[in-house]
Amino acid sequence: MIEYIVAKFEGISRQAVEHYGVNPAIFLVIYLISVPFFYYSLLRMIRALAKKRGKEVVVWSTVFLCATVAPFIYVLFFGRNLPWWVYGIIALLIGQGVFSLIRKLRRTKGAGPSMP
Repeated sequence: MIEYIVAKFEGISRQAVEHYGVNPAIFLVIYLISVPFFYYSLLRMIRALAKKRGKEVVVWSTVFLCATVAPFIYVLFFGRNLPWWVYGIIALLIGQGVFSLIRKLRRTKGAGPSMP
């Protein structure tokens, strides 16, 4: 049973590399590397929001956005022959992240100066 699953995964992985130019192992490594940055930036962003430190919110929101979209940027730049809807989903994910970041930045700027 395990051999069947491994063989199936290797076949799908090989097909993804040959047909789409995207290596699932590289995607997974980028994803796993970005996870600690994602959670740490989320924690720091929440702390900065609680303490009303606008500049810190901007920094940690940007790190949060980069950690979120990093694996999808890999697919966007190195993928080829992908269906049009994959590009659409990636664009929507990145756009939603940028929109959320801009909305948070505008909200923190309206909150007034940060206290040291």
